[in-house]
Amino acid sequence: MIQKVKKYATTNTLVVLGIILGVLFGSLLPELALAQKVIGTAFVYLLKMIVVPLVFASIFVAILGLGSIEHLKRMGLRTIGLYMFTTALAVVTAILAMNIFHIGEKVSHAGLAYEKAQTIAPFSLENMILSFIPTNIFHALSSGSMMQIIVFAVLFGVATLYLKKEQQEPLINLFNSVSEAMLVIAEWIIKLTPIGVFSLISYVIAEQGIEVVLGLYKYMLLVVGVIVFHGVITLPATLRLFTKVNPYRYLSDVREAPIMAFSTASSAATLPVSMRVVEEIGGVDKKNASFVLPLGATVSMDGTAAYLTVAVLYIANLAGVTLGFGDQLLLGITVVALSIGVAALPSASLVMMVIILNQIGLPTEYIALIVAVDRILDMCRTSLNVTSDLIVTKIIDEYEKRV
Repeated sequence: MIQKVKKYATTNTLVVLGIILGVLFGSLLPELALAQKVIGTAFVYLLKMIVVPLVFASIFVAILGLGSIEHLKRMGLRTIGLYMFTTALAVVTAILAMNIFHIGEKVSHAGLAYEKAQTIAPFSLENMILSFIPTNIFHALSSGSMMQIIVFAVLFGVATLYLKKEQQEPLINLFNSVSEAMLVIAEWIIKLTPIGVFSLISYVIAEQGIEVVLGLYKYMLLVVGVIVFHGVITLPATLRLFTKVNPYRYLSDVREAPIMAFSTASSAATLPVSMRVVEEIGGVDKKNASFVLPLGATVSMDGTAAYLTVAVLYIANLAGVTLGFGDQLLLGITVVALSIGVAALPSASLVMMVIILNQIGLPTEYIALIVAVDRILDMCRTSLNVTSDLIVTKIIDEYEKRV
């Protein structure tokens, strides 16, 4: 155990060094930083390469480990409930922050354009529900449609529970071995993290430029402030409320995952790292991590919800529209509800923002004013999404150990 902690501590030190050097490299030598993008992209691709087999195998094995439909139902409802609870807390924090600081002055949207908004089909509950169901599981696996993969893995696992023991064992052994093999590959990839992080950070800094950041510094500071507050105050308090675990010691132990999420801006790409660290040094049982984390990587959107809430209220201020208490309450409910439902759709954050702006009656053209810094904020909100996953996983694990 001590050797594992030392191993991750060394990796974390190198990753932090990679971030610092990446910022300097991207600022001082932007052309070279842009040219080496392939290194960081290859690193993310390596992580994403193992996500689909890992998610499918992990959820299947976890469901078989639960042993009964009743246990699965209790754990599933508790997990979804906790994810929605932390998302709601993130939205409340964002609304309070915007009401306290009230950033954004009225500007005209004349001449602004955001073409991507026009390519998004109108939202409907029917399409959302149907998007959960894979018409071809092999297509879902090849395209990485995580929600569809999870739905099929759950159904496959539940169906296997009804088989005879001698029929279950070969499937359990197969997918357990697949899961373990993916985690071994993940450990190899983790060793490349400092290099991958250096490449990704330096590219982002070179691409975005300091001028863009300075132009939207108030907006960025508020978004980051809300994310940090939720990550270091609200989520630890939630963990402490439901368990006797020291939240800061736990988050310090598993900090590899949020750092990776910040670098890659992808919850899915971070999943192999999250599963490895919570099991090895976070003290989480494998079957609990195998069920809760893949689900969280798809539906847990604390960071995204906080970001969208601030962004929509900021755009309302830019448009000169005052949203009353009732409007803000409706906004919060919409964001929490959509955070689960829209997760199955491509470009979930953009879809959610367009839906909300249309619902409130604000022009989507205002997105063009904030999209310039979206990549940097995406890194921050993804890190918070993963931190929420880690917290909920630990709460569920502690509860399961008490039962």
